[in-house]
Amino acid sequence: MNRSIRLKPPLSDEDVEKLKIGDRVVISGIIYTGRDAAHKRLLDLLKGGKDLPFDIKGQIIYYVGPTPAKPGQVLGSAGPTTSYRMDAYSPSLIERGLKGMIGKGMRSDTVKEAMKKYKAVYFAATGGAGALLAKRVKKAEVVAYEDLGPEAIRRLEVDDLPVIVVNDVRGNDLYIEGEKKYRKG
Repeated sequence: MNRSIRLKPPLSDEDVEKLKIGDRVVISGIIYTGRDAAHKRLLDLLKGGKDLPFDIKGQIIYYVGPTPAKPGQVLGSAGPTTSYRMDAYSPSLIERGLKGMIGKGMRSDTVKEAMKKYKAVYFAATGGAGALLAKRVKKAEVVAYEDLGPEAIRRLEVDDLPVIVVNDVRGNDLYIEGEKKYRKG
């Protein structure tokens, strides 16, 4: 049976160790956004021995490039983007303390190994529900790379953002387990 869990970042090792694939999670608090262009810049900073534009320890990055906000809204549509685009960059960020990532689609074996080694999790958000997900965002501000427009890194304050655990710290993968379950039937 899937459990319902509430999380508030920053996350600790203990927070992510208790999560299992299939758990329904609602996140309230501060998360960050970032897609491939921003991730490349973050990795370039790390390679150059420089600090990141925000403290990544215990944080969650949502792979999203929101549309512009309509009048009276904090953010436009904010649906997840395909996560494999960040796979080349994610292990380095996980090693430095990133505890959660939100997106859609499968992750590479390299990312899954980094999640096991450094205790991080991957969550899926429902694709196609960007307008509904945006309603969970209470505040949004650009913290880095404003020149990237929608792909700039934003600090979001979210209230009950719904996600599902796809990859846990034990190396389990909801997509693989789900496929096995239905292949048997």
